[in-house]
Amino acid sequence: MLSDTPTNLDNVSERRRVREAFKEIQHQIDHCLMKIPYEGLKIEESIEVNSRGLEIFSKSWLPGGNSATPKALVFYCHGYGETCTFVFEGVARKLALSGYGVFALDYPGFGLSQGLHGYIPSLDLLTSDVAEHFSKVRDKPEHRGLRSYLFGQSLGGAVALKVHLKQPNDWDGAILVAPMVKFAENMVPNWILLKILIGVAHLFPKLKIVPHQNFVKMAFRDPKKRDLVKFLTLKISLPLTHKKKKTVTSD
Repeated sequence: MLSDTPTNLDNVSERRRVREAFKEIQHQIDHCLMKIPYEGLKIEESIEVNSRGLEIFSKSWLPGGNSATPKALVFYCHGYGETCTFVFEGVARKLALSGYGVFALDYPGFGLSQGLHGYIPSLDLLTSDVAEHFSKVRDKPEHRGLRSYLFGQSLGGAVALKVHLKQPNDWDGAILVAPMVKFAENMVPNWILLKILIGVAHLFPKLKIVPHQNFVKMAFRDPKKRDLVKFLTLKISLPLTHKKKKTVTSD
């Protein structure tokens, strides 16, 4: 069904095409987050151009009913390999069903927002983009006076912290899930290689570097989960024979 979708997702048009092809399949995924009901919720998607001229995709989940006032507002900052339309979808529904207004965006270069896929020229610039969008949402008349909380996961945890530090008086708190605030010492290369990588990043900021090391042991602590990863590349030989006297497949 998805065989005709592009594999190069550098451009936003290609990412949006994949999202459209995957949208219906997403609702059928057998996962607890995908099974959370959303009937009665007010869910909206939009694309707006920010101050840097980039198309930014955003999504909101609000409690149902025209007169329903959220208990508080939650603003989500996603991780590096994520968007606001996949795994977080179930979390957002759950929060909205509990009476909270939830807002999220795809960073420039991620998901359905414009920009080179996965490219972050500056974390400070990304922080400004996120703060700008969230400020527009908070400044709406219907949202004024409501408590506002940041919710950041992984890279989003670092973004949420930087947004909070940038606007300390605008936020009532932050929820951090596995925030990227420090690299584990065993993950940091030696200082010589680190200097080389920093230099390469300045000279060729958009160069694609494909890691060759097997990171399974670093990504999964549970040995059983490491073994399951092997099945992702499992291939089964399926020989098919078609002869007059010995028929394995039908005509």
